Amino acid sequence: MYFSNLNRNVITKKLETNDFDVLIIGGGITGAGIALDAATRGLKVGLFEMNDFASGTSSRSTKLVHGGLRYLKQFEFKEVAELGRERAVVYENGPHVTIPERMLLPFHQGGTFGKTMTSLGLTMYDFLAQVKKSERRVMISREEVIEKVPFIKSQGLKGGGVYVEYRTDDARLTLEVMKAAHEKGASILNYAEVTDFLYDKNKKISGLQVKDKVSNKTIDVRSQVVINASGPWVDSLRKLDYTRNNKHLKLSKGVHIVFDASKFPLEQAVYFDTHDKRMVFAIPRDGKTYVGTTDDFYDGDPGDMHVLEEEVDYLLKAIKDMFPSIQLSEKDVESSWAGVRPLIHQEGKDPSEISRKDEIWESESNLITIAGGKLTGYRKMAETIVDLLYKKYISHEKFTHPTCQTKNLPISGGNVGGSKGWSVFKEEWLNTLKTKGVSETEALNLIHLFGSNIQQVIPYLNENDSQLPDAIFGKLMYSLYYEMVLNPVDFFYRRTGELLFNIEEVRKWKDEVIQTMANKFDWSDEEKVQQTEFLEKYIHTASNFS
Repeated sequence: MYFSNLNRNVITKKLETNDFDVLIIGGGITGAGIALDAATRGLKVGLFEMNDFASGTSSRSTKLVHGGLRYLKQFEFKEVAELGRERAVVYENGPHVTIPERMLLPFHQGGTFGKTMTSLGLTMYDFLAQVKKSERRVMISREEVIEKVPFIKSQGLKGGGVYVEYRTDDARLTLEVMKAAHEKGASILNYAEVTDFLYDKNKKISGLQVKDKVSNKTIDVRSQVVINASGPWVDSLRKLDYTRNNKHLKLSKGVHIVFDASKFPLEQAVYFDTHDKRMVFAIPRDGKTYVGTTDDFYDGDPGDMHVLEEEVDYLLKAIKDMFPSIQLSEKDVESSWAGVRPLIHQEGKDPSEISRKDEIWESESNLITIAGGKLTGYRKMAETIVDLLYKKYISHEKFTHPTCQTKNLPISGGNVGGSKGWSVFKEEWLNTLKTKGVSETEALNLIHLFGSNIQQVIPYLNENDSQLPDAIFGKLMYSLYYEMVLNPVDFFYRRTGELLFNIEEVRKWKDEVIQTMANKFDWSDEEKVQQTEFLEKYIHTASNFS
């Protein structure tokens, strides 16, 4: 193929002809983080994702880099402290994909939290997470809550607490970490499914058998250590290995629904308790409001999930209870998504009670599995894994650095001077894009999507030979050449988020995007039909319920 930065043929050849220090299975945020940490310490790294990067849990979360405030109720103080501190690290290393979001936590008579507990909890959260002064909690009156959210339930309202979370685009965060790993030398491949483990005479893993789903070619890739970071598919991979402990995953399904701001005009993010004492987020984003999540055990195929009517009804009831004057029904839901969280099984506990803490399992075959964990903690999980490789599995001579190098390392697109330099960077590029005829809305979208990589997007704005608007063409070309996009769902879902937050634009431009991709890939008419049907299926799934 023709990719200038992520050339699939070059990467496949390298994987086929080289021995690696470590191979990683799973192209979500956990695998991406491990690849980046290992590559920056000098290791030769290979990574395989059976579908698209971030196509599992890492594009189906609540899209928050948050410290887990609710874990205070479970007395998981160490978890809160570590995750809370990591939020700031993730933000500084990629401010283009991570945005501080002030969150309102209202409290009502008879609710889960009262004034004292809210104040105490948020104060403890600030302390444990070492929250900077400008982002520490503020307690506000009943009148101030209503001023922020005029349509919030006023009956029994006592006041609220305001604290800061960090909103992100989870798929793009994963991609930027993955691209950073590639820039540091990692060989990464999407649509590459691990079909078996290879072993030496001592029954130790010596590599992987991998099927490239694009070429249908199977290759053997050599390494003495393999990391299983495949999220909901962790147990499926472990079944291929001859060793296995008794621990296993329990999947929890979460659903989110999206409304246009004209239907749900929320301007202040709210974290509120539900009729059954769960907690739900309602978050404004680019002219939309999204609400989630549900939290129920799931026993089906994590690769084929649908939003159910009863799950939508549950969230609609939660909205009605907290915002009684907002009249919403199923027909007002523009789009939705469902994902599963891979939790470590704990007997007798509900999904919301199970710890999100990650665990590492080592097998006699040298298969290392990491399971559980949260988006926020991806960098620390990676550090723990690569530290383990240094201590037990890989010769110290292979490491250029024995310790983690990623705490102050910008991810791809993050070379903007950190949070302090971000506003200046954004203003300068906003002016530059405006001079090229890009509207302010589209310019801001491009800047937030690509950060410092916007420089690679600019040339495409002047080379538009399609029927697409320049900004969409620029996004598509960059995604094709620099982000290994292979189909329109990759583009509309995980590279731009349009399928979730601007589905009408997807419907408007899908034919032109498919035609532009067909020209670049030399698709036949039959392949174009297949790609159209594939995208239509996703559009239908996002906007309809079972």
